[in-house]
Amino acid sequence: MLQTKTRNDNEFGQKNNKAKKLLLLLGVIGPGLTVMLADTDAGSIITAAQSGAEWGYKLLALQLILIPILYFVQELTTRIGITTAKGHGELIRETFGKKWAWVSTGTLFIAALGALVTEFSGIVGVGMLYGISKWITVPLVALILISISLAGKYKRVEKIAIFVGIFEVVFIPAAIYAKPDYGLMLKELVGSQPLNNSSYLLLVAANVGAVIMPWMIFYQQGAVIDKGLSKDSIKFSRIDTFFGSIVTQIVMGAVLVLTAATLGKMNHYTPLENIQQIANALTPFLGSFVGKVLFAIGLTGSALIAAIVVSLATSWAFSEVLDVKGSLNNKWSEAPVFYGIYCGGIIVAAILVLIGIPLVSLTVAVEVMNSLLLPIVLGFLLALGWKVLPKEYKLKKWEKAILIFIYVLVCSLGLFTIFQLF
Repeated sequence: MLQTKTRNDNEFGQKNNKAKKLLLLLGVIGPGLTVMLADTDAGSIITAAQSGAEWGYKLLALQLILIPILYFVQELTTRIGITTAKGHGELIRETFGKKWAWVSTGTLFIAALGALVTEFSGIVGVGMLYGISKWITVPLVALILISISLAGKYKRVEKIAIFVGIFEVVFIPAAIYAKPDYGLMLKELVGSQPLNNSSYLLLVAANVGAVIMPWMIFYQQGAVIDKGLSKDSIKFSRIDTFFGSIVTQIVMGAVLVLTAATLGKMNHYTPLENIQQIANALTPFLGSFVGKVLFAIGLTGSALIAAIVVSLATSWAFSEVLDVKGSLNNKWSEAPVFYGIYCGGIIVAAILVLIGIPLVSLTVAVEVMNSLLLPIVLGFLLALGWKVLPKEYKLKKWEKAILIFIYVLVCSLGLFTIFQLF
């Protein structure tokens, strides 16, 4: 009788522990998933679509290979943020001085502004599919983005961001609906790759460059602090980051498969430069109504969440360098600089799109700048990982080896991209 009672108590205790762990996981999930969904922004979608249109399924394996690369970089970001309770800009200021902090934050602002213009232009392209003028879509989106900051708490903004971002997973059923040739997919996955082709290598570099962006590091480190995550939540934060890494790369893979199964069937190079062109090219294969609706939902979701993340990353960075209050948990009157930068970036990007700035030229310029920034951004992250982590959370030798390999790989491909462009 006593043994039965003890066994029942143990079973109840185990179930109770599992329930607690599940609740803790659900409470921690958010920063990783949000930043990863934002990673699949308008520029990333164009890159994946171009890969599928030009090279079929050959670059699909790369999307899977990039999952661990993305995870290791962002995991280090969250580990630093949680254990130090300090943002990326603040740590650079304290560790390397104000000048380097301003260099890092200033270049982040330029990159973020370029990214915001890209997101706005993507939504403009969606509006044009339905005959809606940019003079309606741009002010409306700007107003929505600014209104989100009125939510009052970080956790509310996070929920809103995930809600709009999750719509981008619509690309997954869209890829299935396009009826890809799975036999050809397998053949091109395991077959020889055209490594002697400069166009192919340029897209390899572009896909890698689309995975790690400066604002991702600033955002996730700021998000784990605003959310109030403690050292006890690091294990669950890693799950959040890894799950997000898988989701974003599956979405990228889905866009690649979608264009490979449609545009790729035409068996000739199709230059793709903007979202509207991609959507117009896909609709004959998916059907006018289905193609437009799926593409509009997915693109709008990815552009909105990216705009939120980019704006917040910039606001946190400037607040940290200026050493002023900067949190979504503060009221507007308590953090005027933080909210001013958040709104200012959105307004400036909206104006640039409305006045008709050459978006393709700007996109190329932003890609070049991001490639130049990668050695600096990742260099600061790795240096902080070496210097500021508490003893019990320090990087192990194998982790350092992997991070150094990633640094060399990403920086080399970034420099290769610049060489190709010039």
